[in-house]
Amino acid sequence: MFKKFANTSVALALVAGAALTTETQSANAAEGWQVGVGVASGLAAGAILGSALSRPRYVAPPPPPVYYQPAPAPVVTYRPAPWTPAWYQYCSNRYRSFNPNTGYFLAYSGQYRFCQ
Repeated sequence: MFKKFANTSVALALVAGAALTTETQSANAAEGWQVGVGVASGLAAGAILGSALSRPRYVAPPPPPVYYQPAPAPVVTYRPAPWTPAWYQYCSNRYRSFNPNTGYFLAYSGQYRFCQ
């Protein structure tokens, strides 16, 4: 990735240097220092322009992975509706003290509770 941007900045520096060199060379320019100044300023301008164009762009990091866990299976307990024949059968089998006339049974705490 860095090599790609480095090649771009070098190419821009050479193009800018060549452009400034041709502008500074005139028919009457006999001294070599003018050519050197043109090349140096062209390379400097190209380096500045190339580094400005090839600086790395900010890329947001990907979001962290989200792990989905399935919901636990619901706990289903079968209890028939009160006052149905299945309810009478269920409560009679489950509680020895079940009274089918009232629907209550005697709990271990000594209190009567409705069979649900």
